Amino acid sequence: MKSRPIAVTMSKHTIEEILAPKPAARPRIYAYSIDDEAHQGLLKIGQTTRDVKRRIAEQLKTAAIKNYKIHLDEPAECKDGTIFSDHQVRAALVKKRFANTELEWMQCSVADVQTVLTELRSGKQFTGTHHETFPMRREQVEAVNKTHAYFHSIWKEDMHAVPRFLWNAKMRFGKTFTTYQLAKKLGAKRVLVVTFKPAVEDAWQTDLECHVDFDGWQYLSRNSDGDPTKIDRKKPVVYFGSFQDLLGRDAAGNIKPKNEWVHKVKWDLVVFDEYHFGAWRETAKELFEGEDDEVAKKETKLEYAAGLEEVNEDLTVLSEKEAEFLPITTKAYLYLSGTPFKALATGEFIEEQIFNWTYTDEQRAKEEFAAKNPGNWNPYGAMPQMRLLTYQMPDELLAIASAGEFDEFDLNEFFAASGRGKAARFKHKTDVQKWLDIIRGSYAPQVVEHLKTGTRPPFPYSDVRLLPYLQHSFWFLPNVAACHAMANLLAEKHNTFWRDYKVVVAAGASAGIGLDALPPVRSAIGGGFETRTITLSCGKLTTGVTVPQWSSILMLRNLKSPETYFQAAFRVQSPWSIKNPNGDNPNEEEILKPVCFVFDFAPTRALRQLSEYGIGLSPTEPNPENAVKDLVSFLPVLAYDGANMTQVDAGGILDIAMAGTSATLLARKWESALLVNVDNDTLRRILNNPEAMAAVERIEGWRSLVDRTH
Repeated sequence: MKSRPIAVTMSKHTIEEILAPKPAARPRIYAYSIDDEAHQGLLKIGQTTRDVKRRIAEQLKTAAIKNYKIHLDEPAECKDGTIFSDHQVRAALVKKRFANTELEWMQCSVADVQTVLTELRSGKQFTGTHHETFPMRREQVEAVNKTHAYFHSIWKEDMHAVPRFLWNAKMRFGKTFTTYQLAKKLGAKRVLVVTFKPAVEDAWQTDLECHVDFDGWQYLSRNSDGDPTKIDRKKPVVYFGSFQDLLGRDAAGNIKPKNEWVHKVKWDLVVFDEYHFGAWRETAKELFEGEDDEVAKKETKLEYAAGLEEVNEDLTVLSEKEAEFLPITTKAYLYLSGTPFKALATGEFIEEQIFNWTYTDEQRAKEEFAAKNPGNWNPYGAMPQMRLLTYQMPDELLAIASAGEFDEFDLNEFFAASGRGKAARFKHKTDVQKWLDIIRGSYAPQVVEHLKTGTRPPFPYSDVRLLPYLQHSFWFLPNVAACHAMANLLAEKHNTFWRDYKVVVAAGASAGIGLDALPPVRSAIGGGFETRTITLSCGKLTTGVTVPQWSSILMLRNLKSPETYFQAAFRVQSPWSIKNPNGDNPNEEEILKPVCFVFDFAPTRALRQLSEYGIGLSPTEPNPENAVKDLVSFLPVLAYDGANMTQVDAGGILDIAMAGTSATLLARKWESALLVNVDNDTLRRILNNPEAMAAVERIEGWRSLVDRTH
């Protein structure tokens, strides 16, 4: 049974901590020469995030060198926003046969360095093979050891048994690298990786071909040149294939000849990657339901592998015998999934068969490492902590679009639109304009209310602490028409505030299918330091993409399942950092995005998703409040109720999810200065009514309010 890590004592986040300032840093590549005989024809090539002149002056101060000249000081950024290092620049020069005479000194001209920078920015890769040497992290070692021990315990009882194990691991766990380490520990020579998402192939190939631990291993797939029937049988081999390819049959129902060899091989380990345990159809449908029907079908097929509609129905509910839908021979199965709620909830895997690595585990490890190793490089440090901010909309907007058990704000109705391109318009255009004014703190009625209360809540595009995190944001809208309508509204002449933002519409057939929708976003963001962007989507780019500069997401559509909600939300939790920023310390990391934000305008629905997600991650926890408490200790929640911005605890979240409000928010409403200032007449009538007084005197907030009115 997995032992829990020692918990770090958690203090309640203050609003100032939750809305922490964003660091400002930008990586630079520099080159300088020293005018003496020893350095004739040489250039020192380095990098820094500080002022280059000051950095070089500090380097040379000790040796009292003054006869130097800085030849180059340029941003270390590619066109797609990725960052390259001085090591990559020197490696590229060495590849061109320029001499690396000593440490960071190269025998080349300034023009040679500039040529390499141009090549790197254009996307040309200069990575060698099997050069990575990093070890496994603690949790990766734990996953390998637990799985290895479980497999052997089953084989000890029955050497012919075929055990199964599940890794419930969030993105950035390092599943490909860790899977290969498990295969190595098992002594596996034949590994088959079967995926629902062919787009993930690159990671499986890169990890195998770049790390020294897998030197000599062979990688094969449908896209590779090698003939799988003519491989070196003495060396380990990994074959990567998609479900629909490996399950492909001819018209007579027989296995396709090209795949016969797969069924003849006795595999040591079969890995099911991105397995969604019967939820893939529902998840895909909800993610892409805003897209046009034809586009939605294409996106779904691309996302979860074309042809799965015809796959044996055993895939919808995990079969006890995998061989029923994938007739192959293997010693063991490993399942990899970031959202295996269905498998966890239905008990398809028992606790001994599961290794968990969730968002909470990651953030706890980040905090524990920092506490135990102050001043040391933190391997989890670049993973941003998420913060959820919910906003209760004014009554006049709620009246436009309310639905559900608690009269929740219906985002789909509020942002309803029709038309395409420049002709797209919102059904409630005037009210959507009011919403745009609200999120930048310029909606007149609210300004008056805030003057009365003496408070100014942190609205996304008005609070100076939040604005840096909204430099590059993702707006998740109901459908294609809403995306086009929003782009048109933001571009109207009176909306001068939004002119500083480049708006990218990643919706509809014209935006491209799958990863084809990404280049316009990367082009608009560039390095991300000087640009400002808003990406509008109704499903595209919500899975399988990494845009480090995205730091916030605005949830502007109704989502039913917590899996879908957080799959989209985690798009903004990808790390953005610069490793070895000054080129002199490989263990230093400049973190550009310590936190990220989810903004939601339907509080009850948002907090219900959060509570269900927390409970889903802890199926063995009998107390729902404990499950949610564990999550929100690392995912702070601020809720704006129309008057106050309050941090909500686990109990409050469950209250709101079930009843539409919490005791704390209710008490804060009683204490609101708006109530006192606006409704004194009603208060006097209550004071003069004995029955009413008897009822309200039981409310603590009322008693303090009465004290203030006397």
